[in-house]
Amino acid sequence: MASRTVTEDEYVSGAQLIAEALKTQNIEYMFGIVGIPVTEIAIAVQAIGIKYVGMRNEQAACYAASAVGYLTGRPGVCLVVSGPGLIHALGGMANANMNCWPLIVIGGSSDRNQEIMGAFQEFPQVEACRLYSKFSARPSSLEAIPSVIEKAVRCSIYGRPGACYVDMPGDFVNLQVNKSTVQFTKCCLPPPISTAEHSAVSKAASIFAHSRQPLLIIGKGAAYSRAENNIRKLVDQCGLPFLPTPMGKGVVPDNHPNCVAAARSMALQHADVIILFGARLNWILHFGLPPRFRPDVKFIQVDICAEELGNNVRPAAILLGDISAVTEQLLEQLVLMEWKYPSYSEWWKMLREKMKSNEETSKALALQKSLPMNYYTVFHHVRELLPRDCILVSEGANTMDIGRSMLPNYLPRHRIDAGTFGTMGVGLGFAIASALVAKDRTPEQRVICIEGDSAFGFSGMEVETICRYNLPVIIIVVNNNGIYHGLDANTWKEMLKSGEPAACAPPICLLPNSHYEQIMTAFGGKGYFVKTPEEIQNALKESLAEKQMPSLINVMIDPQSDRRQQDFHWLTRSNM
Repeated sequence: MASRTVTEDEYVSGAQLIAEALKTQNIEYMFGIVGIPVTEIAIAVQAIGIKYVGMRNEQAACYAASAVGYLTGRPGVCLVVSGPGLIHALGGMANANMNCWPLIVIGGSSDRNQEIMGAFQEFPQVEACRLYSKFSARPSSLEAIPSVIEKAVRCSIYGRPGACYVDMPGDFVNLQVNKSTVQFTKCCLPPPISTAEHSAVSKAASIFAHSRQPLLIIGKGAAYSRAENNIRKLVDQCGLPFLPTPMGKGVVPDNHPNCVAAARSMALQHADVIILFGARLNWILHFGLPPRFRPDVKFIQVDICAEELGNNVRPAAILLGDISAVTEQLLEQLVLMEWKYPSYSEWWKMLREKMKSNEETSKALALQKSLPMNYYTVFHHVRELLPRDCILVSEGANTMDIGRSMLPNYLPRHRIDAGTFGTMGVGLGFAIASALVAKDRTPEQRVICIEGDSAFGFSGMEVETICRYNLPVIIIVVNNNGIYHGLDANTWKEMLKSGEPAACAPPICLLPNSHYEQIMTAFGGKGYFVKTPEEIQNALKESLAEKQMPSLINVMIDPQSDRRQQDFHWLTRSNM
């Protein structure tokens, strides 16, 4: 730690110390809702050049801050008030931890001299946050604030990234201290890049070179580690089929000829050797177990987190280290062996035939002329207009799952969804964060947020935040009047004749034909209520042409629309 030269008897408040400490750690964005006792912190960070975005709910603020961490590699900060404010943010902290995204939450808390007295919004915040974070602490003094902030940032990005919590007693915020007594810590260095053991790399390469039906699975850990260049080289030079997980899409472009996403089920069920690049064998990959996988499949795990290696299966080889660095090691070894997988193999023939069959089925569904539309028709017409470099935010049940297969990604870290924790309500917070990051780094880039109607309801008031900050976000609500399924307006009316909604309305139903687009127009954005493919395309064209105004396109579909019958559902029931 190094001391700065300061003017003698220069006094600063706790709020100013927090702001300076965050600025020193290269923090760019803070999201939150102000109130007692944290308002002065938000004012101080703005004064020092950190962007503060006032949200409408602490959950959405926390989701936004975590998305910044994923997109930039440096944590965003969520600022919340004490008690209920922090509790609302716990969902975002848990989501960040499960997704392995860096996040800092700063929570105001009761004054120290009122502890255990029943103070305003008193709650054991440091203890509570330990369940949802990698690090949870309260500075012991104002002088300790910079070192605690540095440790929180460092913990959030080192090893497996995650959430960290810093508690700030209310009396600390305005309390002042002579600046000459404060030890300011330097910006923590980027995480060290670790490589796998040479013997492990050799073993993995040998196993892979002897495979008959190899497969690469690319997870969001590969996207986060910026491994796209090395993984692309591995795919191209070795002629390998690859399958991206939902947020691994774009690490290698979805339109690459070796992408076998259209034959996902077959690829998983029949591969004999699988390399996992930053992908966990959790529910998203069916735990790595039969019947989704061969009983004798050999897994090669590449991960930054040692504790992840060997979960649910006994891997044939483990490569502990940075995804990008380890991929480079593995490629070097395979090149030395002069190994390349033949494009004329029976495995490639099986995969290509299945891909063609599934794509034809999806296309037939997409081109159906009947109204109301199905999911495939909606996504077919949306896909034709999406900019290649847009950031896609997606959440909902069928909306997210079918959109994953129908809407391509060409660049890494350009698809963000409910993720490992399956969290609903993340969409608008993610979209706000994505729009801010894009605005600062790639001003022409667009953010398209595709929501189910149920998912939109979790954080719909963040539309006001989008309009307040004039963020060019396009929200598409795929509206089926319910959760999974709904009822059409006529069936709803007939059902209500038999009694009160609470007694007879199916739990999955929402109010038919709700005009969600009017929420957008209420705050000055553009809203569209559409029912046909032509109306979708016209609304999306207008929205893309208007680069300085947010919009919401409310797309009505068949309430009974569903995914293809041959698709695997994500959720696998364990027989264990």
